[in-house]
Amino acid sequence: MSSKLKRNKNLFFLFLCLCHLALAQPQTKIPVWKEAAFEMVGQQYGTYKTADLGHVFLGKKNCIVRVAPELDGITGIKLPLENQDGQIILKLKEPAKILVGFFHETPSQKIPANAEKILAKGVTITGMPPVDVYAIPYKKGVQTIKLNIGQPYVLLGVVQNKQILSPRNVDFPDGREWEPYVVEGFSEKKALFEILGGQNDPVVDQKSPGAEAIQGGFEGGAMVKVGAVYHMFPTERAGEIGQPSKYDRIKTRIGHWTSGDAIHWKRQSTVYQASGTYAITRDDNPLNDRRAALWSFMPVFNKETNRWNGFYLAYVCDEETSPNHSFGRIWRSESEKEGMEGVGGPYRDLGIVMEPGWDSQLWEGRQGVDSFFPFKVGNQWLSFYGGAYPYEKRDDYPTKMGKGWFVGLAKSDKLEGPWTRMDTTINPIRSMHPWFIENPIVSQLPDSTYIAMFDGGPDDWGHHLPNMFGYSLSKDGITWTEAHYFPIHTKVKKWWDIMRTPLGIIPEGNNEYTIVYAAIDKSKRFHPMGMVKVKLNTEVLSERRKELK
Repeated sequence: MSSKLKRNKNLFFLFLCLCHLALAQPQTKIPVWKEAAFEMVGQQYGTYKTADLGHVFLGKKNCIVRVAPELDGITGIKLPLENQDGQIILKLKEPAKILVGFFHETPSQKIPANAEKILAKGVTITGMPPVDVYAIPYKKGVQTIKLNIGQPYVLLGVVQNKQILSPRNVDFPDGREWEPYVVEGFSEKKALFEILGGQNDPVVDQKSPGAEAIQGGFEGGAMVKVGAVYHMFPTERAGEIGQPSKYDRIKTRIGHWTSGDAIHWKRQSTVYQASGTYAITRDDNPLNDRRAALWSFMPVFNKETNRWNGFYLAYVCDEETSPNHSFGRIWRSESEKEGMEGVGGPYRDLGIVMEPGWDSQLWEGRQGVDSFFPFKVGNQWLSFYGGAYPYEKRDDYPTKMGKGWFVGLAKSDKLEGPWTRMDTTINPIRSMHPWFIENPIVSQLPDSTYIAMFDGGPDDWGHHLPNMFGYSLSKDGITWTEAHYFPIHTKVKKWWDIMRTPLGIIPEGNNEYTIVYAAIDKSKRFHPMGMVKVKLNTEVLSERRKELK
């Protein structure tokens, strides 16, 4: 080997070693900027934390969904969104820099001459353009801040004057990709529920008794409590060994699990098993297997027949067309055993209660019907039912679809049906969220107010949604309030990346409730279940009920 070739080989080896060392080094954590002490003089604007979920405007639901680590957790000042040319008086206990967020690309915005740009697109606020963070220096003492820029801005915090602020481009996304939403306990509206805490790890994972053969974990379903025993009916993304993870969504089954504490669970039986067979046509053709995937078993006790009814969803599954879950049908089943103790089954099928057809509404789309949960209002039964990937017109069937996951209402004189869709003056119900509500489960609170618990949608997979489960209230089962979302990660260690579906809300006495939920850790194929406890504030409930129509 020539000396030149040998030297080049050694240099290449040295280069590889240096690359390995560089990759092995831990990433430097960016420290939070040090705050300067301040007081507000003569104003009642209030403060917030410049962190995830912080609501930045008085009386509004715009909240922070992305924040540069330098700012995370420092104290900001809530301003009114409108009429921000008013002055703010602060008493600074030392020389300081006030951090002001100006909205990127806002026309005719006049940035003060002494403002230094520090973070480009350093904060994302729902419903607003990206935020550029500027620092404006002020001396110690009482200072009047009056920017006169003629546009909304946000006060993100006050930091020490000696603090080194290193400019950089964070490049967070545009907040207008998100619909503004209300986070329970973060807006000025009093929280209906206090998050007490819960398990900091999943309560059902692949190590749980009975989960060994489940490849993909869980998604959705429902939970009830009979006596001292919790009964859970999750959708098991069973899949098959040797098959890719996408098959977990198709080869599903309905499982029955029990627990004495909602923490330690054991699998009891398979209630229903899907075929896992892909469709041979792209339309709703009877040649396709219409029970290819089974989802969302909802047990409801029928006092008239003294038996449990189980409503569940059966899909056609298209391997090539999104959504691969298509043309959902709702089956009704009934427990063979009478009484509350029959909850675990076995169940016998009694037919389809809702399916695609001429009475389908365009918003139900290609996926609908995709959920069904009945609840009694007076002498009548109502049911939420869902749809997704809507059609704009009937000619769009079967593959020209829009975006959105919606719910509407159906009605019946009896739980077993027949069920009739309510008309489009009511459906779909957009008061909760404009375009995403999935799998609502209805209960009643102590004052008979109806509460719907539901999946609030992911902040991932190309969607910009709350990534929390939520609730809505109703007095009559028809008119529902704007959604509020549970920030359970503020009291429970966040083991998930994507929050999915709550399996209902179980009363435990003393106004405390248990919620078991499905969520996703993206580093794992298996999607586990978690648990959290919340406490109802009955005084707030009384106030909220007065506001209900």
